[in-house]
Formats: sequence, C-alpha cells, structure tokens
Amino acid sequence: MSEQRVPQERHDRLRLVVVVGSVREGRFGPVVARWFAEHAAEHGAFEVDVVDLAETPLPLALPPVPPAVDPALPRPAEMAELTRRLGAADAFVVVTPDYNRSYPASLKAAIDWHYQEWRAKPVGFVGYSGGSGGLLAMEHLKQVLGELHAHTVRNYVSFPRYYLLFDEAGRLREPGEPAGAAKTMLDELDWWGTALRGARRERPYTG
Repeated sequence: MSEQRVPQERHDRLRLVVVVGSVREGRFGPVVARWFAEHAAEHGAFEVDVVDLAETPLPLALPPVPPAVDPALPRPAEMAELTRRLGAADAFVVVTPDYNRSYPASLKAAIDWHYQEWRAKPVGFVGYSGGSGGLLAMEHLKQVLGELHAHTVRNYVSFPRYYLLFDEAGRLREPGEPAGAAKTMLDELDWWGTALRGARRERPYTG
C-alpha cells in the first residue's frame, strides 16, 4: 500500500490583492469578488486581501506631476491605506464589469494615482457583464497596466449574463466551469507572482 501524501502548508504565500473595480450603486462586483476570494483562499498559494474601491475616495483630478515621474508623490490622506495595500501586493486580480465597452472610471483613477505599486507584478482579471462578460474591459486594462510595467496573465474568468449564472444568495448555479477557470488563472498567478517576487528581491526593477 503506497503512502498517502499530505499537502504541506505553504509558508511563502503570495499576497494577492483582489480589487473590486465598480463603485456604482447596486453593483454586483462584491458578489463576484467574494466568490473569487473564496477560491483564492482555498488554492493555498495566497494570502487574500479584498480591496473595494467603493470604500476609498478616488479624486479624478490628478496632481500636476504624474506618479510615474515622482513615486513619492503626496496623495490625499484618505488614500494612504489603499496605497499601502496595493504596494504590499505580490499579485493582483481585478474584478470588473464592462461600462460602455470599457472599464469603470473608478479603476482608472485607482490606477492613475499609483505607479510603483503595479510594476513587475502579475495581474489577472475576473469580468462580468450582461454581454461580453467583462472581456472588453479586460482588453483595455491590459493596455493600461502594460504601460505601468505590470504583467497581465493570459488566463481569466468571465461571467457573461451574470444575472442568470448566480442565484439570489450569490451562489453559482453551475460552479464547475468557473471554478476550473479560476484554478487555472490562480496557478498562473502563483508561477508569475513567485518568479517576479524573487526577481524584485534579488534586483529592484528599473525598467
């Protein structure tokens, strides 16, 4: 009889920040984020921190000097906790709907107020909408985050017509396929997050 292997707890878990991008009244984003955060916690490679942008003021009026030029840019005091949590991340997952074939202005503000916090870190996406399932928002976000030297991973999770996929309690009616997609993306984030964290520690990224 072969010896049964018991999974070992990881002591080098990555800090995964799950960003809830929509701040619209009545939004569905927290439901999707809660589902994904549960899967990320069960994966075993991550410490999960859910950042809800609705809980942080995000001024649309940016300072005259961009964060890319001055990483020590003073930010509004109420944004300090958001900046700290983004900076502590080893990897990100952005939960986003499609708004007018793109992503919410709240996400753009959160991205534009920061720079160093995104660099040389992997980013995955969980999208939802009544049509494309967030794919249009994801494509635009890949371009923006690439400009900030983040690495967007190939795999993603998408919920087209999300209102038919979740029940009234916020549970998926047929969870198998989305759970498989989440596992695939989390595996990819684990690989890239571990590799890039090690690289940043060995040699600070200066690209």
